[in-house]
Amino acid sequence: MLGLRVYIFTLFFLSMAVALPTYSSFHPSPAYYKAYGLYLIFSFLYHHLRFTSKKGNSTVDYGINYGLSFAYFAGPFGIFLFEAVYRVMVWFNKKWTKTADPDEGLHTFYNIGSATLSGSIGYYLYHTLSPLLLSFPSGNWILVFGLAVIAGLLSDLMLITALYFLGEIKTRKEAIDFRKNRTIFDTAKTAFSNGLLIYFLQQENWNMLIGIFILNYLVSQSYLAKAQSIQDKIERDKYEQMAYTDYLTGVHNRAYMDKQMAELNRLGESVGIVVTDIDKFKRINDTYNHTVGDRVIQNFAAILKSHLREDDLLVRSGGEEFTFFLRNRDAEQCAVLVEQIRRAVATSQVIVEYGEGTTAIAYTASFGLYYRTADEPISMEKGYVCADQLLLQAKQMGRNRLSVVN
Repeated sequence: MLGLRVYIFTLFFLSMAVALPTYSSFHPSPAYYKAYGLYLIFSFLYHHLRFTSKKGNSTVDYGINYGLSFAYFAGPFGIFLFEAVYRVMVWFNKKWTKTADPDEGLHTFYNIGSATLSGSIGYYLYHTLSPLLLSFPSGNWILVFGLAVIAGLLSDLMLITALYFLGEIKTRKEAIDFRKNRTIFDTAKTAFSNGLLIYFLQQENWNMLIGIFILNYLVSQSYLAKAQSIQDKIERDKYEQMAYTDYLTGVHNRAYMDKQMAELNRLGESVGIVVTDIDKFKRINDTYNHTVGDRVIQNFAAILKSHLREDDLLVRSGGEEFTFFLRNRDAEQCAVLVEQIRRAVATSQVIVEYGEGTTAIAYTASFGLYYRTADEPISMEKGYVCADQLLLQAKQMGRNRLSVVN
């Protein structure tokens, strides 16, 4: 955490070092005060429309950065003054509404420093490159778009560095994946908005400036509602998946099997119902330990999953017991497949950590297969009971075998 604090205050004091030398040339005009008031009001209104997402234990928020155009208009000291007042207003508002993070003050220094630095760099690049590009057709838009890309890269680089100090980003791949969250559409939206704002600031056309801010507010409101709806759906799907997923093996659990058996009853198709478990599994636990037993169960699940198709259904229906439903196959195809799985299990070994080293564990499994035809009145639940009885028969016949009835 000390490294993060040093980094944030370094950014903040760097932004001051860039901004303060320009104070002597900072002569605010009535146009500056008008623009300052407009940007401050609308930026504060926009703040609650920023879209937030979690990165580990950290919260990252996204939104259009209108400070870019203000930096081109006001210069480094002007953007520093704007960001300082705006970010402090946001800080106090979060304190007032009790939505502030524990380190909200630290975040405020980071936001002031990073926004001032990226805005100041954009200001100098704009005024350096504009004489070269403005003579070309659409040169202003090319310049603004390019600067929006550069500002976005700088902003992300500073944020990635902060997340690195927090331990939320540790590898280059994680940094690249984080950067991919910013799409070309986001960059284009930022560039287009700031390009229009720069143009009308230069013209001092306040009516058009207010119109753009209002239009962007309405668009951002719609975008946020849609993004929140998508995020809510993702969260619901994630929790539903967790409710139907076995934590140890990653395959479906018994609750999901009950739900899908009702669906298969409705469809009325021919299905091969297979119940299987690991032979003498208790002896593995007693000889080694339950952690080793878990590794064997995970290996068993992986072998089963590797032999099944996407439209099949694999479920962990008990401790070391699994059930799978084979679809779109005839009875003979089901029996051949299950026999292939039995042989694959019998010839496999699990390398596990045990004691001070590793050991290889071989194991077998028994299978019961009941094939329910489409014209059979028996339910899936009854078919499952029959397959379970066939598994018991395979155990009684010596284990490591398949017992099947059509």
